[in-house]
Amino acid sequence: MHKFLEATVGQYMTREVKTVSRDNSMRELHGMFEADDFNCYPVREGDDIVGIVSNFDFLKCFAFNPGRMVPAYDDLLSRMVVDVMTPEFIYVDPATKLTRVLQLMVDHRMKSLPVLDAEQRLVGIISRGDIMRALTESARR
Repeated sequence: MHKFLEATVGQYMTREVKTVSRDNSMRELHGMFEADDFNCYPVREGDDIVGIVSNFDFLKCFAFNPGRMVPAYDDLLSRMVVDVMTPEFIYVDPATKLTRVLQLMVDHRMKSLPVLDAEQRLVGIISRGDIMRALTESARR
């Protein structure tokens, strides 16, 4: 378990990260969620990450109550990522300890976090699965 206490994001993050743009449609986003089985995508504008969009953000579009009219399904899928993304998001850097990431995930009920370097460039993503892998590897040593 001691190994986990010293482990960092850079050791366990996924380095190949798929992103979306602000002008991807919800229909495109839905297809990506199905094809990739990811729970979120960083939203990229040029070299900057301007938000994050999760499958929860996607699902919120379809939630309704008696006081809210429900648009047609095709109308909802024509909306853009910018309409549903979370522009203020939590991120970590490669040197962040996994213990900190685990606490952030638990406190904020997050499944993954983007990893940005000192210049705020996207360098990876760290997920619950990555944390679980680190815990498993630490237990074996």
